[in-house]
Amino acid sequence: MTRLLTIREVSERTRVPVDTLRYWRHLGTGPESAKLGRRIVYRESDVDAFVAAQFTGQPRHADPQLA
Repeated sequence: MTRLLTIREVSERTRVPVDTLRYWRHLGTGPESAKLGRRIVYRESDVDAFVAAQFTGQPRHADPQLA
């Protein structure tokens, strides 16, 4: 079974503020999460995949001449 992380643990791990993680959850973006009882939890593998995805497929510069 994959390890489950609390929103605070995800915040510490990614250095993204808890409020930002809550906002991303509201928007449906960010790492996949679920409500388990009264707690919001994240699978460790989903957090790792989200972080890895931030490094792939996104241009570094808006101006193609700078890429």
